[in-house]
Amino acid sequence: MRRIKRYADWCFDNKKYAKIRTQEKLNFRVKKHQSVLLKKLGDSDMQLQINKVTNLKIATKQINGILIRPGETFSFCKLVGLPTKRKGYLLGMELSFGKAKAGVGGGICQISNLIHWLVIHSSLTVTERYHHSFDPFPDDGRVLPFGSGATVFYNYRDYQFTNNTDFTFQINLWFTDKCLEGELRIDTELDYAYHVIEKDHQFIKIDGQFYRKNEIWRNKILKFKSGEIVQTELITKNFARVTYTPEKYIEKEAT
Repeated sequence: MRRIKRYADWCFDNKKYAKIRTQEKLNFRVKKHQSVLLKKLGDSDMQLQINKVTNLKIATKQINGILIRPGETFSFCKLVGLPTKRKGYLLGMELSFGKAKAGVGGGICQISNLIHWLVIHSSLTVTERYHHSFDPFPDDGRVLPFGSGATVFYNYRDYQFTNNTDFTFQINLWFTDKCLEGELRIDTELDYAYHVIEKDHQFIKIDGQFYRKNEIWRNKILKFKSGEIVQTELITKNFARVTYTPEKYIEKEAT
């Protein structure tokens, strides 16, 4: 029923969904980021990681070069579609209730994670986002703040953002030997940018169970005035159950 509802929403919700892709890049880069393809994730099957790379390459073809024009909404699930074996998707790792399992198309959340990181460095408006309620693996070379990603599961857990500006944006994705790389571009150079930071990060133990918390903030800065901060805002607060034992933590009593 949830999938049927989403199909109905796509048809009747009056949103104008982004669908035009082009190989021609817009003139100015807003933000670039890269994400390592193969990571050591606990005792997970490495073959699922290798399969994930195939899944990523299939899914990125549906997004690479997408233009998000003024008034348009980006929908990850609408663009990528349902991952199936017929489309070439393989069994990759999925996270469900803090546990890793194999699923067709598993691992494509790495794309939505990367895109969300790019988007929060812009004036685009995130309208639908989900994140895991569990933290299943210790950090292994993590470079982004905990909880700064966006998980997707076709099609009722979508990742969407809307362009409420007067500018056209573009997402480009490509691969190197070791990384998935992406950038957000814009058709007009702006005099401001965004800097995203993490605050109040802690591991906490409550009644024998571990949790992880933090806050993600961003500053709007003037690029041509020595990075003068003109606005500060809280993006999200995270509080997730941890399924491993952290090296350092604070023990608290339940309230």
